[in-house]
Amino acid sequence: MREPRGAFDFIVVGAGPAGCATATRLATLKPDASVLLVETGPAKSGMRSDVPLGIATLVPFRNARNYSYRTVPQAGLGGRRGVQPRGRGLGGSSLINAMIYTRGQPEDYDDWARLGATGWAWRDVFPYFLRSEHNTRGADAWHATGGPLTVSDLASPSDCTRAFIEAAAQCGHSFNPDFNGASQEGVGAYQVFQQHGRRWNAARAYLTALAPKNLTVLAETPVARVAIEDGRATGIACANGGSYAARAEVVLAAGAFGTPQLLMLSGIGPAAHLRELGVAVHRDARGVGANLQDHVDFVISRKVDDRGLFGTVPGILPQVLRAIGPFRRGTGLLTGNVAEAGGFLRTRAELARPDIQLHLCIGIVDEHSRRLHAARGLSLHTCVLRPHSRGSVRLASANVRAAPLIDPAFLSDPRDMETLIAGVGLARRILAAPAFARYAGPALYDAETDDEVRLREIIRRHADTIYHPVGTCRMGSDANAVVDPELRVRGVAGLRVADASIMPTLISGNTQAACAMIGERAAEFLACG
Repeated sequence: MREPRGAFDFIVVGAGPAGCATATRLATLKPDASVLLVETGPAKSGMRSDVPLGIATLVPFRNARNYSYRTVPQAGLGGRRGVQPRGRGLGGSSLINAMIYTRGQPEDYDDWARLGATGWAWRDVFPYFLRSEHNTRGADAWHATGGPLTVSDLASPSDCTRAFIEAAAQCGHSFNPDFNGASQEGVGAYQVFQQHGRRWNAARAYLTALAPKNLTVLAETPVARVAIEDGRATGIACANGGSYAARAEVVLAAGAFGTPQLLMLSGIGPAAHLRELGVAVHRDARGVGANLQDHVDFVISRKVDDRGLFGTVPGILPQVLRAIGPFRRGTGLLTGNVAEAGGFLRTRAELARPDIQLHLCIGIVDEHSRRLHAARGLSLHTCVLRPHSRGSVRLASANVRAAPLIDPAFLSDPRDMETLIAGVGLARRILAAPAFARYAGPALYDAETDDEVRLREIIRRHADTIYHPVGTCRMGSDANAVVDPELRVRGVAGLRVADASIMPTLISGNTQAACAMIGERAAEFLACG
């Protein structure tokens, strides 16, 4: 039967990895229900997104597929405003990220359960990671095949990646062929969301490959607010003047910035803040927009004249053009994700698990590649896996088209600086190992200085995000949690959240896989009512 215009059983707002998984799985689980997925950005991913190496042109500046938010001035970063790239379009941040497949550590999810997210311990979430995965290595105790998210080894890893892994071994770090296996600790090459050398974004994985007939997808449709009547979410109002009714439930999956922004614009949030902006308060929910966590990251970049590395040099364009043929066959440099290798290390021997993550990039990444250098080079990122600093997201205005006020409060807790300093020390030792001698070269900003006081100053001048914001609609069992363990917004019927914002604490790794897992679980909660 033809669906009545403007009315659906379920509405999902936001088509990132979590939203794509939620909408598609829900439509599959409830074939007699109608599901609407609404996304602000464009429907098509575009060539620069499909070509993995295109990340270098998508991340630095605002474009059709990148909101490129800025933070408020960060006291911990010397008063600088940080950069917050976020994906825009069907696929969300899976359109512009480095495609890295990591789940985090089992202890991360056990911590969630201890903090009140009942039913979210590792044993509870692991089956949903498997459900979403199609690993080209095959199925085993830690991996699955047949899921929508294709996970592959890089087709053509660089010589620099191999040298980095060997250098880490010379420093006593174990080689880890699988960061999602029995142990996360060690150094190795990352597996990536990729199929035949092309980016396998979340929209392609869920919306295109599965394509349930009862799912309607609307792109380029910004949502202004959730409609609420008598304490219940009844639909959405769009910024272009349209509206859609939800007979059953509305699900917000707009991400760690977009979801709290929409909740507050809908009158759900800190009452005093909403009244300041003239927003009518439906529910005073102080937790909305609080608890923001992100991986603070510092990059050591070197200028290295090696043709296996990238940079803004005269020979790079012919090199890229010659790579088009191999790319069409699923190999070659264009299939690379830039951040090819990395590791998870402990800064102190007495720690039970890794507390820093490394990302090795085969190009200079200075200020998110916003600052270019006429040289080839490499970069080694070091980030704090479980930061203690907590920030917030607030409204800048009552207009949904205005970017929210983002305050990660980077390095506001001094423990994060101490961990970062120790992690940078580990990274420097790897860079100085004999196996990496071929890649010696001058470091930008004297980032390899032996003067710790100077290094702290350099970190404050140049550290920033590694793009993993979470936590702004915290899940829990206490009265201040924004959503309960079944992702229902407290105090508002018919409304749930399903994205990185529900994470009580940040996971120890890249967040795309965990977001898809959250979407997979959300679909089951919704299907069961």
